[in-house]
Amino acid sequence: MTDVTGAPADVLHTLFHSEQGGHEQVVLCQDRASGLKAVIALHSTALGPALGGTRFYPYATEAEAVADALNLARGMSYKNAMAGLDHGGGKAVIIGDPERDKTEELLLAYGRMVASLGGRYVTACDVGTYVADMDVVARECRWTTGRSPENGGAGDSSVLTSFGVYQSMRACAQHLWGDPSLRDRTVGVAGVGKVGHHLVRHLLDEGAKVVITDVRPDAVQRILDEHEGVTAVADTDALIRLEGLDIYAPCALGGALNDETVPVLTAKVVCGAANNQLAHPGVEKDLADRGILYAPDYVVNAGGVIQVADELHGFDFERCKAKATRIFDTTLTIFARAKEDGIPPAAAADRIAEQRMAEARTGRTGH
Repeated sequence: MTDVTGAPADVLHTLFHSEQGGHEQVVLCQDRASGLKAVIALHSTALGPALGGTRFYPYATEAEAVADALNLARGMSYKNAMAGLDHGGGKAVIIGDPERDKTEELLLAYGRMVASLGGRYVTACDVGTYVADMDVVARECRWTTGRSPENGGAGDSSVLTSFGVYQSMRACAQHLWGDPSLRDRTVGVAGVGKVGHHLVRHLLDEGAKVVITDVRPDAVQRILDEHEGVTAVADTDALIRLEGLDIYAPCALGGALNDETVPVLTAKVVCGAANNQLAHPGVEKDLADRGILYAPDYVVNAGGVIQVADELHGFDFERCKAKATRIFDTTLTIFARAKEDGIPPAAAADRIAEQRMAEARTGRTGH
């Protein structure tokens, strides 16, 4: 079902002709009093209620917002399936500048929109929304995660996200070098915000040699002040060209792996927290042709969604950490499937996720 009453023609075209098709439901939301304009996209509920964050972004057009919601919701179906969660994939986008347009009234109106879906969609933080925002949304909608500990939530998910990245990185080492240890391996971390900051600590604790870069000098300096032995380089271009680099961990913006970066990348492994690392589908083949092992981003960074899903059952850190530890085994399973089927790891991960969703649908319908 798709609620499209009064939708502009370009929005309708995006809905029904998107390459990211097959969505179960798309809801266009508007609240004139607060100025809310939002899109909620549910890609699949085969495994359970759709789970995914709310992005607050100044899209140029409504059609662009719809396209982003569709793409992100589909990605969440695959991420949740590979994380072993009993959740389908969904995503919401609020159209506007979060610095200028975000108000308590608007967030409450948004909460009522999510609540109207009766639990088919569970929301959380994403770009432009934060824990404090989810606390406000939760006042109108009980299907809200990513809340503060004071309001029954788990708070910041960067700790478990970084732990999952670390586990996947160890699996890459096991697959490529026959030993999961990262001791004396040179790891380049591009982006040392919340997740990258915690990842550096995991790497240093294991004896890895860490090289960092970030567009924000203060973030780099913070790491250098906290940890001895960390090296910084000027920018990502310098990092990916670094001689002796074993593992490259993109932990900032998407599109880090593209036609310009892959040909000069010196690392043997790419394993990082950033979303949508492949600029286009052909990039993974380029990596494989160069003998570079790529760990699919939506598997690597699943620690965060594992945490927000756990909130629904009363957050328990040790339980979540145990689930995030399994990212090690999941990563190895993907590499084994890729070798067996003769396909890149990202394609193998997609196949495994699709199989899990298909089996769930079959079990539900009985045929």
